[in-house]
Amino acid sequence: MRAVAVSTLALAIGAALAPTSLRAQSASPDNPAAASRLSLREALIRAVEADPSLPATRARTLVASAAVRQADVRPNPTLGLMVENLPTLGGGDILGRTETTLSYEQRLERGGDRSARTALARSEGDLMLAEAQVRQLDRLEQVQRVWSEALAAEALLEIARDRLALAEAFQVEVQRRVDAARDPLFAGARAEAELAQAQIDFDQAEVATRVARATLARFWDGPSNFVFGPEVFADTSSARIAAGEVAGADLAVFDLRRAQAQAQVRVEEARAVPDPTVSVGVRHIWDNELSLVFGGSIPLQRYDRNQGAIDRARAEGVVAEADRNAFRIEREREILRLQVQLAAKASEARRIVEETLPQSERAVDLVRDGFRRGGFTYNDVMTAQTALLQARARRVAVLQAFHNDRARLDRLTGAHADLLGMEITQ
Repeated sequence: MRAVAVSTLALAIGAALAPTSLRAQSASPDNPAAASRLSLREALIRAVEADPSLPATRARTLVASAAVRQADVRPNPTLGLMVENLPTLGGGDILGRTETTLSYEQRLERGGDRSARTALARSEGDLMLAEAQVRQLDRLEQVQRVWSEALAAEALLEIARDRLALAEAFQVEVQRRVDAARDPLFAGARAEAELAQAQIDFDQAEVATRVARATLARFWDGPSNFVFGPEVFADTSSARIAAGEVAGADLAVFDLRRAQAQAQVRVEEARAVPDPTVSVGVRHIWDNELSLVFGGSIPLQRYDRNQGAIDRARAEGVVAEADRNAFRIEREREILRLQVQLAAKASEARRIVEETLPQSERAVDLVRDGFRRGGFTYNDVMTAQTALLQARARRVAVLQAFHNDRARLDRLTGAHADLLGMEITQ
């Protein structure tokens, strides 16, 4: 009887230790056997195509175009009418003594006002689109992080499934021994508690996996019937790829702010140049005579030379340049730090697979062999198995941190900017 019991438990433990890929096909909550595989790039493409900010981006393009058109318009002329020599009350014939002048006035822009306005409007539109592209890159980072969370949830579900299978086998055998009066009653209660907790953990892991997939699918409002594959989560080869430079979209924002400040300087300098106004008209005198009238005016720069506005625009250009340098240095420092962290996490994950997991699996095998010979207890088997599961959970945590750092590094370097399909004029 003891030999049969030991053999039964050993077979159950062996089944719990079987490769997870063989059991995942039938036990996954979303039936991944019938689902399609989803790569990171495919997820990003779907998110870009379903980006809810795309209509706003197209509207911003129209805003920028309209602003440029409006800035290139000349000042409107003025049509004036002046009546002179109006008599007082009771002073006689109104029409016979009044003089009427009909004039046409036009302000002449000097100093390049119109070209400066157009350049400023164009730079404002480019800045608007550049900031929209930065927001899209931030959204892609969110997608990539949720993608890594879904990968980790799937891996943790496999660990929870293994723990549940082991707890079920352990509970069955312990209950059989309790019924045979070979183990005390508290041993059965302990096995029941372990099984209940394992079931709770598995249910929670199953829910977390569904939620992670649904959250990812919400970025394109699609179904969550997709899988990733354990090899995708375990892939740390990107740690060997040298990181790129700071994302051009981020730097373009500062470059365009500087360009906008320079365009504002030209606008303010053009405003400092006084614009004359010329007028031509026809005057009607009371004896039905007509005369041609010509005149003009120009502002005197006695007090306001617009120097304060010019200095302010120049200072804003200096601010944009200084902010760009500070931003670039900070981003380069963070890129370097993330590159080192990626290499460290990839090394840790590899060492867990090559060193920790083989030793933990070997310990489980030794305990199982000793258990068959009666040299170890059920607690020894469970302790060894728990250590193995903890090592696997540690690997999952390291890999999730790796993929999160990869998402941040991809954001800082603009690795997925090619998916946006937006040209920024610098």
